[in-house]
Amino acid sequence: MTEWVALLRGVNVGGISIRSADLRELLTGMGLEDVRTFLASGNAAFRSPRSHEDLKPAIEAALGERFGYDAWIVLVARPDIEAAIASFPFDSDDETRQPWVIFCVDDVTRDELTEAGASGDTTTDPVAPGPAVVYWNPPKGRTTDTPFAKVIARSTYKARTTNRNLRTLQKIVA
Repeated sequence: MTEWVALLRGVNVGGISIRSADLRELLTGMGLEDVRTFLASGNAAFRSPRSHEDLKPAIEAALGERFGYDAWIVLVARPDIEAAIASFPFDSDDETRQPWVIFCVDDVTRDELTEAGASGDTTTDPVAPGPAVVYWNPPKGRTTDTPFAKVIARSTYKARTTNRNLRTLQKIVA
């Protein structure tokens, strides 16, 4: 039985609202076990013997049908979330920074983002590759206006990434 984490993209922003209780009910109704939701930002953990290839499209279809939007998720096994947390390369205790983990659908996306980050101001806007993720550690209050913020905001990355604050991920696996 695999422990999975579903990271919903674009939920509770831009007009798509899904209450945690409704998300839990939907996933439980799909036969997923021990469903837990975290914060109000589209994060759910659960157990299932089903494969990634089976679960991801099934969850996306169920979300789309129930909540009426073009759902897209990143589905990650719990050990992969733990590895991403453990590999965070920047000082996660620095209160002047926002520690982000950007989950990528493939290595091509990760490499594109890493290259874009390396071409910018690596002191102010540091970016580093990780296991199926890109780490980003901008100054607090600058997550929308740094050069790398503008890169990840491009429409080409909408269906290829989702990002979570490192502290949110730590709560999910706690």
